[in-house]
Amino acid sequence: MLQGIFGAGLVPLSQAILTDIFPDNERGKAMAIWGMGVMVGPILGPSLGGYLTDIASWRWTFYVNIPFGIAATLMVFHFVPDTLKKERKMDWIGMILIALAVGSIQYVLDRGNQMDWFAALDIRTATFLGLISLCGFIAYSIKNKSNALFDLSIFQDRNFVLSSLLLAILGLGMYGTMVIQPQMLQGLLNYPVLIAGLIMAPRGIASMFSMMIVGKLINQVQPRWLISIGVLLSASGIYITTHYSQEVSLAWLIWPLILQGFGLGLIFVPLSSVAFSTLPVSSRAEAAGLYSLLRTIGSSVGISITITFLSRHTQMAWNQIAGSIQPYNPALMEYLRPWHLKATDPQAAALLLNELGKQSLMLSYINTFAFIMWSFLIMLPFVLLLKQNNSPATSIVSE
Repeated sequence: MLQGIFGAGLVPLSQAILTDIFPDNERGKAMAIWGMGVMVGPILGPSLGGYLTDIASWRWTFYVNIPFGIAATLMVFHFVPDTLKKERKMDWIGMILIALAVGSIQYVLDRGNQMDWFAALDIRTATFLGLISLCGFIAYSIKNKSNALFDLSIFQDRNFVLSSLLLAILGLGMYGTMVIQPQMLQGLLNYPVLIAGLIMAPRGIASMFSMMIVGKLINQVQPRWLISIGVLLSASGIYITTHYSQEVSLAWLIWPLILQGFGLGLIFVPLSSVAFSTLPVSSRAEAAGLYSLLRTIGSSVGISITITFLSRHTQMAWNQIAGSIQPYNPALMEYLRPWHLKATDPQAAALLLNELGKQSLMLSYINTFAFIMWSFLIMLPFVLLLKQNNSPATSIVSE
């Protein structure tokens, strides 16, 4: 909770600062470099976390952030100047309403799968509270427009609305795979924690590399074409994973991740460039906070949907495969032959149960990857609806 309270403002504040200090024709490059810095975490996080867990304990994955936090604080005091801003009354009612709405939605997404969703009273209550709070926030913000927490007129901008929608869909593709791929590597393919982290690292490296390219092209190529290429590359990387098996080689684990990472790097900076390019300068800092909030909600929704989809399809695959197991099935008899077992032997039951679990989990991962692939492809029509921006790229990246 403390991380959320004190860390939530870092992304929009850093975006607003870059927006103020860089002119329009340099802002796209600045944001691309900023995006590369952001990707250091996803690159080093899994590998460093696995290493620290192996040699020390899981607690050190949190302790390691302390010296970096201290160094960042000292640099902020030294390098970031104070700026005079127009005083504005805090919209406490709006903040409480949006906090209740987001908190309730987060609770539903985090606990829904464990509590069988709307079969549980807690989930129904939290959903009702979230919807009422969200409606109350919208109504109050419209009535109290001069001092609202967010200026809802931002949503009249087509590029901002479409970019926010694309960002939410991207949350499923990016964060969904980020959650389930390490689970597959460790739980199903039996890779150690450290090795699984190293396998995931090329995804972040590829993102950094593609962001370097975006920094060179952002002022010459229309953002929506870069986004389209990124979507297709990411979908192609996910498509390869739909053909996985338990015998998949290390190379075929890494190459799809490189494609995904390269594609994601082509999406982030251009997407934010389009999102803020048609907004007035006075609205960009406020829009950055709202964009960051929508990104957080989108990632939570994406993770929740992915985990629920994986869980349900695991059970479906289990039932489907188990229903085809018959004592005199020739394929089953051939499978048990190396162990000199029959289907009626007790040892065969334990062996089959273990294999059934692996196969059903593998099938559910494949189906989930296919679902994520289609979520990327669904983005394409919305990308083409974005307005062309003939002026130099302006952006506020949210990662």
